Amino acid sequence: MTSEAATISAAQEEKTFAGHPLGLINLFCTEMWERFSYYGMRAILVLYMVTAISDGGLGMTNQEAGGIYGLYTMSVYLSALPGGLIGDRVLGARNAVLIGGIIIALGHFTIAFPSLQTLYIGMGMIVLGTGLLKPNMSTMVGMLYKPGDTRRDAGFSIFYMGVNIGAMLAPLACGYFAQADEFKRWLTTIGMSPHMSWHWGFGAAGVGMVFGLLFYVLQGKLLGDAGLRPTGKKEPQPVVEIAEEAAHEAKDATETTESSKLTKEEINRIGAIAVLFVFNILFWAIYEQGGSSLNIFASKCIDCSIFGWKFPSTWLQTFQAGFIIMFAPLFSMLWIKLGEKQPSAPAKFSIGILLLGLGITLMVPAAMLAKSGLVSPFWLISVFLLECLGELCLSPVGLSTVTKLAPARFVALTMGAWYTSISIGNFVAGKLSGFFDENNLDGMTTLFGSMGGAAIVAALVMLCMVPLVKKLMGSVR
Repeated sequence: MTSEAATISAAQEEKTFAGHPLGLINLFCTEMWERFSYYGMRAILVLYMVTAISDGGLGMTNQEAGGIYGLYTMSVYLSALPGGLIGDRVLGARNAVLIGGIIIALGHFTIAFPSLQTLYIGMGMIVLGTGLLKPNMSTMVGMLYKPGDTRRDAGFSIFYMGVNIGAMLAPLACGYFAQADEFKRWLTTIGMSPHMSWHWGFGAAGVGMVFGLLFYVLQGKLLGDAGLRPTGKKEPQPVVEIAEEAAHEAKDATETTESSKLTKEEINRIGAIAVLFVFNILFWAIYEQGGSSLNIFASKCIDCSIFGWKFPSTWLQTFQAGFIIMFAPLFSMLWIKLGEKQPSAPAKFSIGILLLGLGITLMVPAAMLAKSGLVSPFWLISVFLLECLGELCLSPVGLSTVTKLAPARFVALTMGAWYTSISIGNFVAGKLSGFFDENNLDGMTTLFGSMGGAAIVAALVMLCMVPLVKKLMGSVR
């Protein structure tokens, strides 16, 4: 993305909401509903795939479902790279978000029709749509502020709060339609099969995206001229030309590196990023069990009832985003209060991975208790709590550190590589979840114990590497 061109429109600063441009309201709500659609589908996707055909599912094995889940979530992250380029050079961010949102909604509605073919087609559409929407949405947030505007960071914090609100609400709504016994009984009363409930859940995700699109279009005036025109070129280019230009730019970047040579300091900093890259993959490979193996565990082994009333197991996933909303401001205040005394970036990584490892290790006694019956949901809630605390130590720190360490001429390329590490982690997560078998509780304890042990060992290794990584980082904290 070209940040300089993005600042042409300062989006009517004379009119503000809570001290921020009015356009932030539009983007906040649009992103909230887009994330509602994504996390709504995420909450029920694996469960739908592994549910028996006689119960309305696809009857897949955990290994098959995990592989598809991992490939899908990986593709969502990777699609942002070409999507951002298309928004920059062809469509403009404003149109890219609109077209992406429409494709996402159509993808969810396609999955609402029951068949394996519609699942694959719908998932492909969501990947394409998300690739267009996500990077260009963030770009437009930046366009709302002039260069050097001190409100920018706070604006992004507000924007990402919308992400977590959508992620928190999605499992409640989509999970209810997909799993709730009351809703299945209602379907029966109107002459529909209760097994269609899964597809109502997918449809609800699509409706959420439609809500976001309506707000985006009807309140588009709040955005001023932000994102109306492509910033990379004055005239739109065919997609083939864009691909060719991207190849030329990659070649030029390589030639630039060879001719100008990276300085020793830049090489050291890239080395620090490489270390964090590896540990980032491991973190997300375990964290993303929340949508796969932990999701199945909740469905099969958790006592999802309160005073005799059974609630959908997917509702437990709302705690992940809920804890982020609850603790993110506290972590922000903590780092500010500690100031120069706060842990370094690699030390925070170590803490984050350790918390993740402790969290997933709690699944070992939970799995052992499952041998004698359903277990309390507080086990899984505790896992999510520790994992989210770990995420707050690692995820925002990683993004910030990479932008500071990357050579100025390769910031975009380095950020793309960083998101690639997250996509690889998601893919590995799907593969790992394939080893989960709710009918083999001994194997389950081994799986979760291995994940927890690997994370704890990795945290200790990262801790030992802190001095080295800090040395590679140089003056960057």
